[in-house]
Amino acid sequence: MVPVFLTKAVELLLGREGRSLHLKAVGGATVVLALTVLAGSWAVLVAEQHAGRATITSYPRALWWSAETATTVGYGDFYPVTLWGRIVAVVVMGVGITTYGMVTAALATWFVGHERERRHRLAASAEQTARHVREETAQLLHERFDRIERLLADAGHRPPE
Repeated sequence: MVPVFLTKAVELLLGREGRSLHLKAVGGATVVLALTVLAGSWAVLVAEQHAGRATITSYPRALWWSAETATTVGYGDFYPVTLWGRIVAVVVMGVGITTYGMVTAALATWFVGHERERRHRLAASAEQTARHVREETAQLLHERFDRIERLLADAGHRPPE
């Protein structure tokens, strides 16, 4: 049985239809990474349990090893010594690197998109202001030309002095 908080967390990360693709990608990658760390911990513990010189001897140690391997920190305090343990390590490393790359790319795309929207709004605002200034200038010029034409017309109808 899956704990309620875990199902709520997955629903929160992946569930909303209105969410942006960036948030969905980050949420999905986070879920995949968490599952990989948990499964990798279990798999490496199973692979290493009968090795005589194994440093990964308990689930908490395996969990720590899996987390530091997925994040590519790799302190070297725990490491797999069996072939299957090393295969699990490669999978955990690959998923960790890929996941963090996806999250970084999604966040970068989100920032770039917001900057593009901001620039678009500024350009639209500047365009609207320029249009307003052009219309106002044209109106003032028409009024001035009308006044000049009236003055010229009035000057042409006056009797000579």
